[in-house]
Amino acid sequence: MLTTVYFATNRALEGPAADWTSYTANIVAPSDPGAITYATAFVDNTDLTADKTGAIEKIENVSTGRFSQSAMDDLSNPGRNLLVFIHGFDNSFEAAITRAAFNREWFAASRVAAADTTVVAFSWPSLGKLISFPLPWEDYQKDQIMAGQSGLHLMSFFANLQPLLTRARANRNRIFLLAHSMGNYALQAAVQSWFTHGNGDAVLFDEAILAAADERYDTFDFPEPGRLSSLHRLASHISIYFSDADLVLKVSELVNLGAERLGQDGPRNRHDPVRFPLALYHMFDCTGFRDYAYDFQTSHQYYRRSPGVRADIAQTMTGPI
Repeated sequence: MLTTVYFATNRALEGPAADWTSYTANIVAPSDPGAITYATAFVDNTDLTADKTGAIEKIENVSTGRFSQSAMDDLSNPGRNLLVFIHGFDNSFEAAITRAAFNREWFAASRVAAADTTVVAFSWPSLGKLISFPLPWEDYQKDQIMAGQSGLHLMSFFANLQPLLTRARANRNRIFLLAHSMGNYALQAAVQSWFTHGNGDAVLFDEAILAAADERYDTFDFPEPGRLSSLHRLASHISIYFSDADLVLKVSELVNLGAERLGQDGPRNRHDPVRFPLALYHMFDCTGFRDYAYDFQTSHQYYRRSPGVRADIAQTMTGPI
C-alpha cells in the first residue's frame, strides 16, 4: 500500500524535482519563499514495527511557490482530518518524507477516527546525519542554523496552506500541527515571522502538538510575537509532550550552553493555571513510558514509538480535553 505525503521543502535541488535524491541539505535563498518546492510523494513499505521504514516510490505534481492545482483541490476537501508535520534534526529528505508517512499510519493505527489523517509535511534542510553519542557539535549547530533560517519559508508555507485549511475546515475536517524535536525551533521562527510580516491572528490549526521540542523552555515567555509566545494566535489548542528521560535533549541542553529544552520538563511555570490555562494548553509528561524499546535514540522518539503516548495524542485529535 502506498501512503500519500503532500510536501513542501526549502531544500535546494541538485537534479530533477521528481527524483528524491535531488533534495540536498542546502537551503534555497532564505529571502525567497517562491523558491520552495511543492509536490506529492508516494511512500511504499511503511512498517510500524521498524524504526527506519518506507521508501519513496515516486514524486508527482511538482510545483514551485505553491501546491499544484490538483494538490490544492485534494487538500481543500481531503475527506478526513489533516496532519501538518515538521520533522526534527537528523533527517535527510528521504527520512523526513518516510517519517511523515510513518506518522500518518502510526496515528491511524490508534483506531481513533479523528487520528486517521491526510498528511502534509514541511522538510527543512537538515543534514540527516546519524545521531550518535556524543552528539556531533558541528552537525547539530548546522541543523539549528538551517531550522532558524527556515522561518520565512515555513511562514510562507503556512500562508499558502491557509485558504486550503479554511476550506477543509468548512468541510468539517480538523487541522493538526505536529512539530517534533528541532522542528519546534523552525516553528518558533515561523510564528515570529508570521506576525512581524504583518499577518494577523488566524486559526490555522485546531491542535498544535509539540513533541520532544528542541526549543527553549521559556519560549512562551518572550514578549509577543517572540518565539512561540504568539502560537496561541494561530492554534485553538496546544499540547506539549515532554520527557525528562529524553537522552537526546539532555545532550542538546549541553550543546545549547545549559539552556533547558521545552521537551524536557515542559515550559517554564507550566503548573501556573493563569499562564497556561487548561482550556488552551495540555501538558503531558512522557517520562515514565517504557512500552517501547528504549535507548539513547528512541528516548527522543516516544511520540511515534510508545502506544501509550500515541493514545493520548490520538485523543487530543478528537477535540479539546
